Amino acid sequence: MKKIKLIIQREFLTRVRKRTFIISTLLFPLLYLALIFGTSYIGAKSKANLKIAVLDSSGLFDRGRIERANATDASSQLVLVKDNADSLQKNFKAMGYDGYIIVPANTSVETIPHELVMNTNRTIGSASEVQSKLNTIWDELKYEKLGIDDEKQKTLSASRIQVKPENVNDRKSDSRVASTMGVVSGFLIYFILLVYGSQVMMGVMEEKTNRIAEVMVSSVKPFQLMLGKIIGIGLVALTQFLLWIAFIFIIYNVTKASGAGSSMVSGMVGNVQSVFLSVNLPVVLGCFGFYFLGGFFFYSSLYAAIGSAVNEDMREAQSLSFPVTLLIIFSISLMTIATSDPTGPVAVWGSIIPLTSPIVMMARIPFGIPGTVQVWELILSMGLLIAGFIFTTWFAGKIYRTGILMYGKKPTWKEMFKWAMRK
Repeated sequence: MKKIKLIIQREFLTRVRKRTFIISTLLFPLLYLALIFGTSYIGAKSKANLKIAVLDSSGLFDRGRIERANATDASSQLVLVKDNADSLQKNFKAMGYDGYIIVPANTSVETIPHELVMNTNRTIGSASEVQSKLNTIWDELKYEKLGIDDEKQKTLSASRIQVKPENVNDRKSDSRVASTMGVVSGFLIYFILLVYGSQVMMGVMEEKTNRIAEVMVSSVKPFQLMLGKIIGIGLVALTQFLLWIAFIFIIYNVTKASGAGSSMVSGMVGNVQSVFLSVNLPVVLGCFGFYFLGGFFFYSSLYAAIGSAVNEDMREAQSLSFPVTLLIIFSISLMTIATSDPTGPVAVWGSIIPLTSPIVMMARIPFGIPGTVQVWELILSMGLLIAGFIFTTWFAGKIYRTGILMYGKKPTWKEMFKWAMRK
């Protein structure tokens, strides 16, 4: 046990002292800030407010209606023109317009055209804004035709009934918040498994290539070396993740207090208070920590076995690790099904089988325990994940024992399986 602790300490301290760790840890919150302020700034600067000429041959779209529609918001503006169609089509740009719309002469409330074509040499991104203004005018025409006064219009345009998804067995759980939190948790674990699992493989390959492993296995068992490396890199991943969470909360509180980019922050982070009220956050965070570590240990042992079997050829490592990576990607596919139907058979079995449970179970837990996830399902899932980690560590350890000292030969999965079965 003392030797494993020394290996863990070495792996942890060696990696957290590297410049790459410090830079990547600091770079993430900087990118987060750039995402908050940069996207809002770019979006505001790149937004195209079009000036659209409206040639009305029907006589329905008078100037007053156009002005009332424009007053609804400050986006793309409509301008009523009296030019002939040919002149407008040829000279609209020289006349200072970004595009034009021609309303046919046979247009009436009863014979609304299926669509009005907006011809423009600018972006089509503002077409929805122009469409909204035209529909505002059209609604006004329909109300007048049907004799609906202002009071009746207010009644018709009043708020409609909204259906709020809620867990039948757990009234506290808001399905929309739970679904969002489940997807975010699943993708975080997916990202960590791919990035840090590959780091385990690269670390083993580096030690094997530099012949460091030959020195270490003279005093440490290969299984102890692999286990210490997995746990050490896992603690590095956990440390970096916790630092990122701390940075995000600091940035969120600072920007919220200063009012800078508050709308963007609120849109991205959401209302923290509503999350506390609608989701059992301590349980979610506790389960996230378990499945984060359990999934990492489970897959990292496989990556470590692959790293011990190959030499310095990265293409060979990528080829052997592809099936493992494919299993992680497959878990994401099951996660999307689980968020839409968290009690379905795909979601239940996907959250129990160790190969997919770290990602799929985290997509279900925010919906409520025992509302959506039964207690026995959670216990069975955790138990199988622990058993799966022990088995993969034992299995990978036997591959590691042979592969770490083998050079010059390209192994196959069949040969690696023989190494694992060797007594």
